Amino acid sequence: MRIGSPKEIKNHEYRVGLTPESAKELVMQGHEVWIETEAGCGIDATDEQYIAAGAKIVDGPDPIFADCEMVVKVKEPQSVERKKLREGQILYTYLHLAPDADQTKELLDSGVTAIAYETVTGPRGQLPLLKPMSQVAGRMSVQAGATALEKAHGGRGVLLGGVPGVMPGKVVVIGGGVVGFNAAQMAVGLGADVTILDRDPEVLEKVGTHFEARASTRFSNAANLYDAVTNADLVIGAVLIPGAAAPKLVTREMLKDMHKGAVLVDVAIDQGGCFETSRATTHAEPTYVIDDVVHYCVANMPGAVARTSTYALNNVTLPHALRIARMGWKDALAADPHLAEGLNVHRGEVTYEAVATELGYDYRPAAELLR
Repeated sequence: MRIGSPKEIKNHEYRVGLTPESAKELVMQGHEVWIETEAGCGIDATDEQYIAAGAKIVDGPDPIFADCEMVVKVKEPQSVERKKLREGQILYTYLHLAPDADQTKELLDSGVTAIAYETVTGPRGQLPLLKPMSQVAGRMSVQAGATALEKAHGGRGVLLGGVPGVMPGKVVVIGGGVVGFNAAQMAVGLGADVTILDRDPEVLEKVGTHFEARASTRFSNAANLYDAVTNADLVIGAVLIPGAAAPKLVTREMLKDMHKGAVLVDVAIDQGGCFETSRATTHAEPTYVIDDVVHYCVANMPGAVARTSTYALNNVTLPHALRIARMGWKDALAADPHLAEGLNVHRGEVTYEAVATELGYDYRPAAELLR
């Protein structure tokens, strides 16, 4: 199979779909790999390293979209890229379709077969291709929040760890999954006063056992959520419903009762955000202020630490890429029901139920296509 990886063009996105090491693995399996020139520069991977791995360097993205059977990316294709996709082509990348009607329509119009990293499952229902980026984003959320809390950045001037004789900052993490757990780890490590909210008693027990007295846990109901959010210095939204739009848990009304200069970091922004006032931002302009509350809603947070993120991502995406390249998408998905969960769009049909429900499309189960 001919597999291509173009240079990412989303604002301040420095990751790349294939590392030189991943390209070499594909080449060793007998596949042809095309890499857009300088696609790896954001992770310090040179064209020469890709050539040494057996890949072909092409000038610009057009040859990849025109001639490659599978396109491997990191972020969802931007509008100019979606216009280059074609029927019968495999797109393997993050998509986050539920809050993105425009992207969904253009992917349907293209006839592409789109496999989304974020909905591929594991044997225990986990999301293994999303997990490493969730770990990165969770850890980064505290760094970003700590910076936004500085007075020069619009925050209330609170040091999360405090100092002797001065109370530490209060950090509230909404959601105790992978993002929330990693955010709490970082916040606890800085010495902050940390509270984790979740609706799953088993999750609360797990994080409570892990952090013991270093963090508090609360059941996430309306009263507890309001109390925690309105008393926080930093609130991290770490809620995920696989493939679906995130619920709006922090309302516009709550902002009026928060501390002036408090910070909201919405890690769920790829799925539409879990704060009512969230809108996607970029690394170029990461924050904005509503009702004196600073919002950080960067939709590709891991792109800022591109080298770490790319290698962590390739560790989990490459085995499936090898299988798809070896077997073809249909046989690969038929052989692995967990990979089949990643199929979101195929030849003009929505094949992931949460996306179809959210955007009002007819739903075609992937299993029907694989029979």
